[in-house]
Amino acid sequence: MNEELINADLDQSVEFLKKGCIILYPTDTIWGLGCDATNGKAIEKIYAIKKRNEGKSLIILVDGEEMLTHYVQSVPAIVHDLVEQYDRPLTIIYPEARNLPKNLVAPDGSIAIRIVRHAFCSRLISQFGKPITSTSANVSGLPSPASYHAIPDEVKQMVDYSVILGRDDLKAASPSTIIRIDINGEFEIIRN
Repeated sequence: MNEELINADLDQSVEFLKKGCIILYPTDTIWGLGCDATNGKAIEKIYAIKKRNEGKSLIILVDGEEMLTHYVQSVPAIVHDLVEQYDRPLTIIYPEARNLPKNLVAPDGSIAIRIVRHAFCSRLISQFGKPITSTSANVSGLPSPASYHAIPDEVKQMVDYSVILGRDDLKAASPSTIIRIDINGEFEIIRN
């Protein structure tokens, strides 16, 4: 896909995100349902599409460590090393989320955040200027779709915009590694 088409896709995605809409977009792991992670009403729409219990918080994606610092009370020094060390996507669960709607944060106050490495996704977040949610493009309890074409029509019809880039990619879905970290920098691997 040429740069002009990528830029048009980015511009469309950002416009829909700014309006509180839901997009379907490729990430560094799977195709995800995304919205402005600071918009509680948009987050409610994601839960409705997925038919998901609001007690199960969502992952948010940021474009770098600078954006990360706006959404958690503190970032332990080891985070930089962990992000650099892992060659596959890494989601870290941080205690003490901040500047995020209550319906996004886990009941214990934590939030799962991934610094995304996918080129389009990173540019999208950077251009939007805020984190976006990421959750598999499926109804809760059903398998995560391995490609755009495996996303249920029911889900596709409920989003406001579907990114064009990557629709023909047939890579298998690969979930991120998940680590829970505490304020002292102690961590445990939840999913490897």
